Formats: sequence, structure tokens, C-alpha cells
Amino acid sequence: MASTAADAPFTTQLLMGNEAIACGALEAGIGVAAAYPGNPSSEIITTLAQVAGEMNLYTEWSINEKVALEVAAGASLVGIRALCAMKQNGLNVALDFLANLNLSGVKSGLVLVVCDDPNGISSTNEQDSRYVAKVLDLPLLEPATAQEAKEMTTWAFELSEEIRNACILRSVTRISHARANVTLGKLPGRQRHAGFDTSARPYAAIAMSTPPVFHRALHETMDKVRDIFETSSFNHYAGPPDPELLVVTCGSGWLYSLEAIDTLSVKGRVAVLKLGTTWPLPRNLVSTTLLKAAKVLVVEEIDAFLEANLKELAADLAPGHALTFYGKTSGHIGPVGELNPDMVTNAVARILNMNYRARPATYQKKAEDAMKDLVLPRALQFCAGCPHRTTFWAIKNALRMDGRDGFVTGDIGCYSMALTSTGFSQIKTVHAMGSGVGLASGMGKMDRFGFDQPVVTVCGDSTFFHAVIPALINAVHSRSDLVFVILDNSGTAMTGFQPHPGIATDAMGNEAAALDIETICRALGVAVTVTDAYDIAGTTEKMLALLKDKGKPRMLLSRRECALARARKEKPEYRVRIDPERCRGEHCGCDKFCVRVFKCPGLRWDRDAARAAVDEAICVGCGVCTDICPQSAIVREALS
Repeated sequence: MASTAADAPFTTQLLMGNEAIACGALEAGIGVAAAYPGNPSSEIITTLAQVAGEMNLYTEWSINEKVALEVAAGASLVGIRALCAMKQNGLNVALDFLANLNLSGVKSGLVLVVCDDPNGISSTNEQDSRYVAKVLDLPLLEPATAQEAKEMTTWAFELSEEIRNACILRSVTRISHARANVTLGKLPGRQRHAGFDTSARPYAAIAMSTPPVFHRALHETMDKVRDIFETSSFNHYAGPPDPELLVVTCGSGWLYSLEAIDTLSVKGRVAVLKLGTTWPLPRNLVSTTLLKAAKVLVVEEIDAFLEANLKELAADLAPGHALTFYGKTSGHIGPVGELNPDMVTNAVARILNMNYRARPATYQKKAEDAMKDLVLPRALQFCAGCPHRTTFWAIKNALRMDGRDGFVTGDIGCYSMALTSTGFSQIKTVHAMGSGVGLASGMGKMDRFGFDQPVVTVCGDSTFFHAVIPALINAVHSRSDLVFVILDNSGTAMTGFQPHPGIATDAMGNEAAALDIETICRALGVAVTVTDAYDIAGTTEKMLALLKDKGKPRMLLSRRECALARARKEKPEYRVRIDPERCRGEHCGCDKFCVRVFKCPGLRWDRDAARAAVDEAICVGCGVCTDICPQSAIVREALS
């Protein structure tokens, strides 16, 4: 979103849901925004950073989500409204602080935006974050459209200040990353003054054995929130007064539900209760609505969170009013993955005993056949020129030459794709940020049980700062036998190349202090070997030497900027071509080694010529493929 678009009151803009959330925060008058990048949440801070200068706003890509929430809470405690954004995995990192902040409370508005990722499109899980709101007794809001995302964000700050506690706004991928028309409001004045009231009670969850006192106050606050939610405009009922079926929905499920009713032409038979305030449930509104019908379909993403809470509330309804619930528990709504209109339409049709098929069987068969014939399969893979591909190639060769059945534990980032053939299936474990080194730290102490396989662990430069340092300290302290490879491509590549503490600029483009990974590791007592990721032979040799060493953590720092980031600033270093005299195609004896095994997308198989070819539209001119061809048929020519 252009900076001029943010301050354009009463105009209609085409915005992503995340951009709308950012605009809602601006309209609420925030002064601070902090996050760690993670899709589907990244664009919130990116949008705010674009206007930070003119809006007198401080934005930050923090070292991890816990620190990001602490930064935002720090601003709140000195009287500045603040927003913190993260994906569902990041909420786990921030939970330790959040589980105390809810008891201490805040001063100025503090909104935590958590963007869940149904289907795990860009995540290692499809965790449902809403349970955290219930466990910690914090208000939960769920927007259903981009417009509502903006308005709900603004209101969340007002609610936060009214109850003097944090509020959680939960988005999902199809809200955060969908685009829609959004009408903007007026921005407030930009004069803010921060100050900490030293005469006020301490903001502490633990003070002389009084957590139960704070806990009781928290429950009382939630009763107040429940009353506020009763009249919220984000909740509304539409449909006949005595429906045959009541659909209760939230978030992305609302539009799918409306589409299902329209598709089946059942407006006179089906009603919809749309809830935007999903914890605590507005008890009177929901109870009154449930009494209108005998059948209730609950439409939501990811888990049966709303469904379970509705059933819990329904248990207290008037005796004799029997309700039948349909949803994820009954199997009418899929228990995993994303919602879609067909899923909801099929559920409504089944409950109403209607014959419905999204498309005729003959059409479905033709579509499937066309997909087989016209759409080429595309596997997940590293980009052309990715330095991770060459590093994993060197790791693979070094482990093979070492001959002791060594293996690699991994982490979260672009390089986690090395679980697949694009990284030669080298990574064997991927869990949470920093877990690769933590696992290796434990494995590296198993020699007393007869374990003698080399353990290699990898992480990226951004992940190193985020969560790896404590695990590395643990490995150093315990003298764990492992080889630690840092894949340093100079940015948080997987989420859009946001800066991290190793980069000399901050989120707003200002000069920042860059921390050197090599210096940090050497200060911890780790022996560091530096290599150029594009130097396959040199990296393999260094890796093999590290494998032969034993008894302590030792590190290979594999450096090379991401090829895509470099291509934006520099011209290619080489022109790569195939020598037709040397590449004998299927008669070469290598069995298409370059495209079958190395698999850089800049190389392709030319069926007509029956030999390899360079895809000049994709090739970034790194030239590393010249080192892997057994016939030296790939040639690189330096460009002036």
C-alpha cells in the first residue's frame, strides 16, 4: 500500500486484509508496532513501516515474537497504543510473556494480531490460536472481511483500554491475503507523549503470592467483556424467525455460509448468526438465537473451537429444548484444512436432505483429465541460484564420503525444503524455530549409548537470532558432538526478506547496529569455519574436515546472499550455456544428472534436442551448475 493511500479518509482502497488491519491500527492512533516476520501475518508490519516516518510511528522487526510482544507492551505501559503481529507458530514463542501480561494488565491499548494458517500453506502446522484466548481469559475478535478487519482493529484498541488488558484479533490466511474494497476513516492527530506513572501499582503478575487476586480480577473483567460483546455490531443475525437450520459462523466461514444459502436457494429455511466476538461468547445473544432452531451447523476454521463453546453454553439452555449440532465433530465440516464454499454448501444440503453436487460427474472427469494432460507437475524447490542448494549438495557429498551414516536436523526457513529432493532429502527433522540445534545438542551426547553417527544441524541467519543462540549455548556448555551449519543468505528470505539483527538497516530503512554471527559464535567458544556457498568443492572439503573432528560443537558458516535479492541490485556474473558437443543427452551416461538430481529450475530438458538446456528467463547466472556436470557440458562465460 502506498504511503499516500493510508491518509486518505473516506476513500475506498483495494487492500489486503493485512493492509486493512494496518490501516485500522493507524486510525486507532498507534505509536508502536512490532513483530517477527511470519506468513500469513508479515504484511501488517511491512505496511506500517512504509508510513512510519510521516506518521511518527515506530515499527520494528524484533528478534522473535516474545520480544516483539514485550516491545509493544512496553509502549503500552508508558501510554502509547501498540500493535504486535505474528503467525500461529509465533504465538507459542510469545506465550510465556502473554500468560503473565494478562494478569498484570496494560495501560494504553495493546492489540495482538495472530494470523492462523489453515492447511499449513506456509507453516509447519495449522494450529488454532483461539484456545489461547480462552485459556488466558483474553478477548477474542475474528473479522470476516477486510473492511471488518480494519474496523475491528480500531475498536480492539478502545476495548483494550476500557478493560486495561490486551485484546487478541485472530485472522486466517484467506482474510489476511485476500484483497477487497476497504473504505478508510480519518486518522487522528500524531502528537503523543510517553511517560511511566511511578506512583501507580506495579504491573506484575506475581507480587507477594497474589496471583489468585489478579486471576479473580481477570475473571471479573471477562464478565464485563461479555456484556460489551452483547451489543457489538460485529455480531448479527439474518434469516427467518424460526429457521429449519441455524448456521453459526465466524471469520472466513461467514461469506462461505452466505454463498451456500444463495446457491441452494434456502433463504427462507436457513438463518445465519455471524459472530465477530468469539470469546467470551455473548451469552444472551447466542442463547436467544439458539432457541430459534432445533438444528445448528457451526462453520469455522480450523478446530471445533466455536462449536465446543456453543455446546457448552447450550447445556444451560431451557430444559426440553433439544439441539442437534452439526460441524466438525459430526463430519459435516472437514476436521482439517481450509474451508471452501463447496464444503459448506454440501453440509447445508446434507442436513436439509437436498440433492446437490457442485459439478456434474462428467464435467469433473473432464476437468481431472485436462489437469493430467495440460498441467505439468511442479514440485517445491529452491529458486534458481539458491545458495542453499549448493550447501546441501556439499553436505550430502561430505556425509557420503565420511561413510558413517551421518544425518541433518533442520529448522524453519527456505532451507526446510531440504526435506525434499530439492535439497537432496538431507534434512530429517523440522519442528520449531531453534529445534534443529536443540535436537542435535541432545543427540550429540548419546555416545555413552553406542551412538556414533555424525550429527549435522542447520539453521538460517534470521533463525539464529530468533531462537538458536540458547540451544547453541547449551551445546557448547555440554560439549555436545555436532556440526552446526549456518545458511547465511543475508535476510529473512522465506517471508519477504525483512531485516534481522545481523542486517545494518531496521524495518523503517534506518541505519541499525548489525551483529556479526561469526563474532557471536567465536565469543561462545565455537570454532568457526567460513565458506562461500557457491564454492562446492571448497565447502565439501571443509564440511568433511568438520565431520572428522569430534567432541565439541564446531560451525560452518556458509555465506552467500539470496540470488533473488542479489538479482534486484546486480547484473548476473555469468552467462550459462550448454555445449552441444559435450552434452550427448540421453546417450551421455549420466541419465540427465543436471535436471534429474541437481534440479536447478534454471536448467531444463529440451525434448526436441534431447539434451539439457538453460532457461534464460529463470537462470540468474550464478554458474555453479558447471561444477556438477560429469561431462563438463555446462559452460559459464564471464559477463563484463
